[in-house]
Amino acid sequence: MGKIIVAFMLAATLAGCDVLTIVTDGIKHAGAVADELEKATGMKPDVGFSWKNGRLTSATISFPKLYEDKPLRELATLTRAMIVKEFGQMPKTVEFTFKLDAGTTAQAELSRTAN
Repeated sequence: MGKIIVAFMLAATLAGCDVLTIVTDGIKHAGAVADELEKATGMKPDVGFSWKNGRLTSATISFPKLYEDKPLRELATLTRAMIVKEFGQMPKTVEFTFKLDAGTTAQAELSRTAN
């Protein structure tokens, strides 16, 4: 019975090391993505991530204000490339957020097509 408990504790410890390694590496990768985005945009975002079964399932990029220097599509393409470079895989979803103060105005331009 004692050997089973020791084996279970050893297995739990080893499994915990893998989780700790994944989290530690993930934090390093998220920091690198944030640093690269700061160089590219002039704003340092918060970068969050979610893993499931060793797979990067989502990344959240939270900018401190609205980014207006480039179209959102260009920012998304740049961000995806940085995520793949740092994490080594593309998450299922990438979520962007922008903090807007009470005085911030933002208006989406709608493209119009002739009917």
